[in-house]
Amino acid sequence: MRFSVLHISNMILAIGSMLYHATLQRMQQQGDETPMMWEMLLYFYILYSPDWHYRSTMPIFLFFYRLGFAVVHALFCFEIRFKVHYVILCLLCIPRMYKYYIYTKDASAKRLAKLFVATLFLGSICWLADRVYCEEISRWYFNPQGHALWHILMGFNSYFANTFLMFFRAQQREWDPKVVHFLGFFPYVKIQKPKTQ
Repeated sequence: MRFSVLHISNMILAIGSMLYHATLQRMQQQGDETPMMWEMLLYFYILYSPDWHYRSTMPIFLFFYRLGFAVVHALFCFEIRFKVHYVILCLLCIPRMYKYYIYTKDASAKRLAKLFVATLFLGSICWLADRVYCEEISRWYFNPQGHALWHILMGFNSYFANTFLMFFRAQQREWDPKVVHFLGFFPYVKIQKPKTQ
């Protein structure tokens, strides 16, 4: 269920991002940034929920946190605070992702984690270069479109993160996960649930 919600969240974020970049209006910016925050909170939930002692407390807290953030951000449009908040949530997820990485013995799953980090790193460089050197780059004969590359790389980044987390969750549930590839390129997790007697 959690991964279905995460995939739907990815789609909502993609649609919101397209609407914002097509119009560059403040209202549509909320449709881009609020789903980004919700998605990071979903990642936080997926990463940390296996260790919670009180199963219902954290989801309720995260739900109201998401709702409160959406309302406050819509009213006051925190430009810098939003980015800082988003980065903090990303940084909070890193230790658990690293823990999952070191506990995973499967080479294909480790490759997914490495692809996740590589796309995050390259995407961040593209975004930062576009943000800092926009005026200089726009005068070049060929504009590499760093912001567009960032979106493409972050789309793959989300895909690799979701697939890695699905693998690890299936491993926790003892479903014998395997990373297989669709069309020889797109990795996905194939599971074998144990038969109940």
